[in-house]
Amino acid sequence: MTLLYYDPLFMEHQTGDHPESPKRLLPVTRHLSFVGLDAMCSRPSWEPATREQLEAVHTAEYVDRIEQFAASGGGWLDEDTRMSHRSFDVAQSASGAFCDAVTRVMRGEDTNAFCLSRPPGHHATSEQAMGFCLFNHAAVAARWALDSTSCKRVLIVDFDVHHGNGTQDIFYEDPAVGYFSIHRSDFYPQSGHAEETGHGAGQGTTLNVPVARGTNREVQLERFRQGVEQFAEHMQPDLLVVSAGFDGHQDDPVGSLGWHTQDYAMIAKVLIGIAKQHCGNKLVSVLEGGYNPEALSDSVTVYLESMLDA
Repeated sequence: MTLLYYDPLFMEHQTGDHPESPKRLLPVTRHLSFVGLDAMCSRPSWEPATREQLEAVHTAEYVDRIEQFAASGGGWLDEDTRMSHRSFDVAQSASGAFCDAVTRVMRGEDTNAFCLSRPPGHHATSEQAMGFCLFNHAAVAARWALDSTSCKRVLIVDFDVHHGNGTQDIFYEDPAVGYFSIHRSDFYPQSGHAEETGHGAGQGTTLNVPVARGTNREVQLERFRQGVEQFAEHMQPDLLVVSAGFDGHQDDPVGSLGWHTQDYAMIAKVLIGIAKQHCGNKLVSVLEGGYNPEALSDSVTVYLESMLDA
């Protein structure tokens, strides 16, 4: 059974007239309930991420700043990233959900998990919010896996249309964490070039596959499959952590690489195969982008169906 994490609290990160708003998540939860997928999953409860968990990847000063900014009522952190008075609590709970998923999957309660949470996280660096992101959930969970479980190596796979600059930056010199990203080239945040491969002890633990808009989608998906399978062979991970962004969809208003809904089922099957071969089926995913509510709902559905069939 798949672990599915969702809480109405995730709707309380209010952003106004913004692509990353509660409106993107509500149709997903309604559709999963309508088709019965949520009932087919295990629905655990969890605690918010602790300060220790957050500060394992973010500076204490940064965590304090986000908490205080929310307490003061929120507002714009930068031209893209907005907070409300509940945003700190929501982001803290989202990171806590992903850490709980890691804990349960690593101890064998279930083989995979999906966190249907917001706000997204992969642009957040150790000390900066950006790109709609406050805390880097994938990074927090990966570090938690390494620090608190038997996991020795983590592979983070990011298929959001935007490069996860924050995740790459946090682990760029860490030999225990591999980071693989397929994303649109020459696009926000203008990082993720093929020559970015890690530094120092982390040299060779980053693999970026930038894709030009207009590239045939079958070519893109084959590049994803080949790249991530070869990289997993190189990293030999104990756990697969996935930043699942669905804004590569052809109908997404923010990004798009022309992907179709069913392409996310193929992506899921590739990841399941990697987890089976290298990680004892241990696979945890967190929602990143996806800003067309209908396309997001359909894409999450086929992705989750694939996880349930694993």
